[in-house]
Amino acid sequence: MGEVAFSLAKSPWFLKMNLRVLHIYFKEYNAMTKNKHLTDEERLQIENLLKQRYSIKSIADRLGKSTSTISREVRKRAQESEKFAAHYPHNRCIKRRECHRCQLCEDKPNCTRRCALCNRCNNICPSYEEDVCLKLYDPPYVCNGCPEESSCVLKKRYYLHKQAHEAYREMLIESRIGVNITEEDLLELDDFVSPLIKRGQSVHHIFANNPDEFEISEKSVYRYVAGGLLKADNLDMPRVVRYKPRKHKPVGHKVDSGCRIGRTYVDFQKFMEQANVSAVEMDTVKGGVSGKVLLTLMFKSCDFMLAFLRDRNTSQTVIDRFNILYDLLGTDCFKTLFPVILTDNGSEFSNPTALEFDAEGRRRTHIFYCDPHASFQKPNVELNHEFIRKILPKSKSFNHLTQSDIDRIMSHINSYSREKLNDKTPIEMFGFLYGDDIAKKLGLHKIPANDILLKPSLLRK
Repeated sequence: MGEVAFSLAKSPWFLKMNLRVLHIYFKEYNAMTKNKHLTDEERLQIENLLKQRYSIKSIADRLGKSTSTISREVRKRAQESEKFAAHYPHNRCIKRRECHRCQLCEDKPNCTRRCALCNRCNNICPSYEEDVCLKLYDPPYVCNGCPEESSCVLKKRYYLHKQAHEAYREMLIESRIGVNITEEDLLELDDFVSPLIKRGQSVHHIFANNPDEFEISEKSVYRYVAGGLLKADNLDMPRVVRYKPRKHKPVGHKVDSGCRIGRTYVDFQKFMEQANVSAVEMDTVKGGVSGKVLLTLMFKSCDFMLAFLRDRNTSQTVIDRFNILYDLLGTDCFKTLFPVILTDNGSEFSNPTALEFDAEGRRRTHIFYCDPHASFQKPNVELNHEFIRKILPKSKSFNHLTQSDIDRIMSHINSYSREKLNDKTPIEMFGFLYGDDIAKKLGLHKIPANDILLKPSLLRK
């Protein structure tokens, strides 16, 4: 029987089955222990180890928890104590060692005792300034196990497992009560927020422009929307809905590489190290299979974006648009706005010389190219195209549009508050940097925050 068992244990089948059982066991064990809350027994261990002057890291290693978990637990659950040091004056004034005042107590006019040695002067002295132990700002953040505890007269903080676990239980109960808002407040919130979300505005934009209207956080609004408590739903917030995976484009580009000599992304980086200017990112937004397209210019310094309608996606239409813009703004203004332009390797940008110089041969800008298939090198314009696609979805033709339609779209987009601009709008920052007259000359104006519409219905008005 023993020989049979020994031979069975050596068999590959037996080893394979045992490995599978161990794998399942450890998988279940990890699932049970992952993100598990601290227990009362673990909190008792923390208290005892703190008394023994163990470090936060040592305690974390003993309990099998992360250092940040133990550190957060001690800092959050520790409580202040009014415990006084025996046989020491109960004076917490920062000037107690050099103070020589006497007779501050009105009921003891003949007292000759120094106030620094009295336990009443803290409430009487006009020069009182409380002293604080600086050790409480560093690990372990509490007075447990402190060798100076018996003689210290300052306010103390202790980690006590019973109080800590009770506070944890109360927090857990409160967090699971449900929606912490009344039905009236929820209805008022829905009437205000949902129409703006349906207009294509993000929750952050709504909060940034209406700070006095809310007593809850942006995250709470997202939870209410996801829970179906508001008229708006996740489909009204494109960023919440998961995107489809992008299709891989074939390798290779059709632009003659000769135009990129001296204008590569490495050349761009070297130029920007020496030049004290801000670059402008340029790109194309296509509509249908053929027909009209958009030329976009993005100011990195303020997230301000221009868009111009072109009849075809050719190099000549880009040159024509540059010439029109150059005549409209004037030489000095154009050179101030567009000192450096970074673009991709599209065929429409394959004649950089015609873009860099005017008809009289004067330089008006510098053109540089990203590396092939490296659109991440000009992320600002790529990201801001998402705003355009909210109003002009992909594969939709632009042939019915006019430049006035594009100006209306860009006015709404540039009036949209950005978190990276400290909740300011791109058109406000552009006006601050270059003046309000230039934006008006380009056909753009500021839209009131609550009137912004980032939906295809904008063009139906």
